[in-house]
Amino acid sequence: MKNYSKSLLILFSFFIIEGCSKNPDNIKYLVLGDSYTIGENVEVKDSWPNQLSQRLEKSYNYSVETEIIAKTGYTSNELIEKINKTPINNDYDYVSLLIGVNNQYRGLDIRVFEEELNILIDKSINFARGRSDKVFVLSIPDWGVTPFAELKEITKISEEIDKYNRLVEKTCLEKGVKYYYITAISRKVNLIDGLLASDGLHPSALMYSMWVDEVIEFFN
Repeated sequence: MKNYSKSLLILFSFFIIEGCSKNPDNIKYLVLGDSYTIGENVEVKDSWPNQLSQRLEKSYNYSVETEIIAKTGYTSNELIEKINKTPINNDYDYVSLLIGVNNQYRGLDIRVFEEELNILIDKSINFARGRSDKVFVLSIPDWGVTPFAELKEITKISEEIDKYNRLVEKTCLEKGVKYYYITAISRKVNLIDGLLASDGLHPSALMYSMWVDEVIEFFN
């Protein structure tokens, strides 16, 4: 009887040790977007996708393989073209999308953006093994509040950004995709020091960390 109890104790201890030292979960994460995604004017490690990956690894013991398809200046159409030319597997655990600011900046037809946004979200869902609940979309930041826009029509820019974001939110709802409204954070540049990069247009590492605070719950 004593030997039996001893064996159970050894077995129980083994499971405790194994549970404490289990390997991290491996995550494949695809990030689609433009300059806000690659982190224009900040170090690579300080872009919001890379900060997110670092936070997930540190806080949740995840091992994150992050792939970023993005470029400064990309419109929704240019992102689609890049995706179509890039071999992408349909086995990602998570996919995120942030696009549209360059459509607004160039004064492109928002109706065309709506069509292309639908295409991009459908592609994102496909890349996430067909699971819409593994895809999230970020709203478009408001560059109209930055020093870069001082000589431009600030009110018009903000109104157009709002119009784009209403469309993004509506499309996400229709597709069953999570939508994160980070535009409010981008509008705090005059309230919180250090939210802009040195170019006076793009977010700083600090602002990106605030975005991460919002979206990290998606991975729980």
